Amino acid sequence: MPFLKCACYLAGLGVLSFLLGRLVPKIWFDYTRFPYRAFSFERDGKVYDALGIARWQSRVPDMSRVFPKLMPPKKLSARPDEQTLLVMIRETCAAEATHALLMLAGLGVIFIWPCAWGILLYLVYAIFGNLIFILIQRYNRPRLVRLYERMRMKRSKEA
Repeated sequence: MPFLKCACYLAGLGVLSFLLGRLVPKIWFDYTRFPYRAFSFERDGKVYDALGIARWQSRVPDMSRVFPKLMPPKKLSARPDEQTLLVMIRETCAAEATHALLMLAGLGVIFIWPCAWGILLYLVYAIFGNLIFILIQRYNRPRLVRLYERMRMKRSKEA
């Protein structure tokens, strides 16, 4: 019975966070500020190459495929414009924030099921339900930012 309570709790968190993530204005997310800008140890996302994210990121669930009318697609066209890139960058920030908050809120599982099984369930949820998605955002954002900044520089030189 505690497992069922935990599953309902986590499912409720997921639905609530999805709705809030869609409602929060993306302009609130500034990719140049903490915690969204790349840390020096991340080497602009290159540190994640060791995890092979480029190989497996397309295999994890993607809400933009589940709800295509509610979320912008994750696939970029061959020549994205500045606005599209900025939307994508802010979406990565929003996704990272959502998954980080879900990891924190998920700690409630340990209070619902205060034993080793509750801790194990939380760890599985935190790692496979949230941490891998945070890593994907942190891997992709620096590349999107580099492209966006190049486009802005080129446009400012042309003006």
